[in-house]
Amino acid sequence: AIVLVGPRYPENIGAAARIAANMGIKQLLVVSDESPDQERMRKTATHHNSHLIDNLKISADLGTALAPFSWVVGTSARQGRQRRLLTSPRRMVADLLPKLNENRVALVFGPEDCGLTNDQLQFCNSVACIPTADFASINLAQAVAILSYELYTGVMQFLSASEGKSSPKLAQSGELEGMYAQIELTLRKMNFLKEMDYSYWMHNIRNFLGRVGLRSREVKFVRGFCRQVMSLTNKKDG
Repeated sequence: AIVLVGPRYPENIGAAARIAANMGIKQLLVVSDESPDQERMRKTATHHNSHLIDNLKISADLGTALAPFSWVVGTSARQGRQRRLLTSPRRMVADLLPKLNENRVALVFGPEDCGLTNDQLQFCNSVACIPTADFASINLAQAVAILSYELYTGVMQFLSASEGKSSPKLAQSGELEGMYAQIELTLRKMNFLKEMDYSYWMHNIRNFLGRVGLRSREVKFVRGFCRQVMSLTNKKDG
């Protein structure tokens, strides 16, 4: 699925729908507090992809939108201490292809003016950056087109390769968010870190476990471990 976070212009949603349909992507989601203008969206779409507009899913927050997905790719042109390592679209696709058969995957794009925030990128397993010669800002619809095309061509090559193998089914984003919340609660209960360190360490924990690609049973194992630690800590306090 293509996930657009806070798009400012309905025309870009329509253009994204047209691109998604052309590249075999069957779902379009928008994260917004209000429904986009239908007429403006349809100006840049065509009747061949009107079903994506008709079935457009709108969520008030990104966590809810991504809950059913097992692998999430964000997009960003900015780097920084609190940001994940960036990968090229082509490398992102090479890593993504084996996961497609068993897992629901989302490509997430931020608003036209500022892109995805650090908090929003926390939901992502990887972050792709489109290389440019100079100025890094690319139109939202153009960014959707580039990543969708790379994905489409990669899928075609992958399907034609006899050695192509699928990856296992991974835990969904909603399961991971529950695990992260429990890990943070456990660390707080243990007084393992100073208050100012929590966001830094949770950022690193998310980065590490997000790259690993945990299965549902592995998420349950981590949560079970956290429950045992909490139980021992409670006994000690008692």
